[in-house]
Amino acid sequence: MAPVLDPKLRQALVDRIRYYNELGIYDLYRRGPAHVVDISPVPSVSTADREEREEMTPRARAAVPVVVEEDRVQNAISKPEARATNPTQALKLIREDLGECTRCRLHKQGRKQIVFGVGNPTADLMFIGEAPGADEDLQGEPFVGRAGQLLNNMIKAMGLERGQVYIANIIKCRPPGNRTPERDECETCSPFLMRQIDVIKPKAIVALGAVAARTLLAINAPMAELRGRWYDFRGTKLAVTYHPAFLLRDPRQKKEAWKDLQMVMKELGLRAPGQKS
Repeated sequence: MAPVLDPKLRQALVDRIRYYNELGIYDLYRRGPAHVVDISPVPSVSTADREEREEMTPRARAAVPVVVEEDRVQNAISKPEARATNPTQALKLIREDLGECTRCRLHKQGRKQIVFGVGNPTADLMFIGEAPGADEDLQGEPFVGRAGQLLNNMIKAMGLERGQVYIANIIKCRPPGNRTPERDECETCSPFLMRQIDVIKPKAIVALGAVAARTLLAINAPMAELRGRWYDFRGTKLAVTYHPAFLLRDPRQKKEAWKDLQMVMKELGLRAPGQKS
């Protein structure tokens, strides 16, 4: 028989879980009984709380040391999308949970709107880029500028249409001047992307560019080492290729990117238009 928690202890755990949920963190992990943590009640999230969290180190912010002795306590506050009846509704609930996000500094640095993601909620294939650019920030949709046009062509070359795949970015706000996202910005925003992936359940994911690949895989390696193989990632397979913006700057690498896409096509049983069976 499972031990019964003291009501005050249980409420403290629920309050702590609610606190992390309000920050967009839902994946909490059980630790061994030897670990002891502070479970004092945590107030609801305020602007001051979020600004204080922004100043935390990435390692401290990523650690969620909550000891959970009963599964029902850890699940006391489930992800909003858990009550959805289909992936479309689930993604809508994640977007509502994200809100007009102020969880990192980017909301103060000129972003016009959040770029959540677009495409088929039950897509077999998902593309994940780095961050929105100026065009994406204006339109609220990922990959709509020149790089997006090239991505559309890449998708068509695989025998698919843009509406058949799902497209998102590691972070959902444009960094000022299109700079590379900072590590803490990626770590703050990526939990929402992970929830999108869990809802869509793609058969394959393509990480576009080094920033996306390194963030998803937690591997600090050059593109030459990251490409050309499959990675196990959240119950699916992940491949790495060049970002379309990079291919615009160096068209010579398009041939290499096509090799990466052909590997994905083989995995998904896709054929290029006009290709014989």
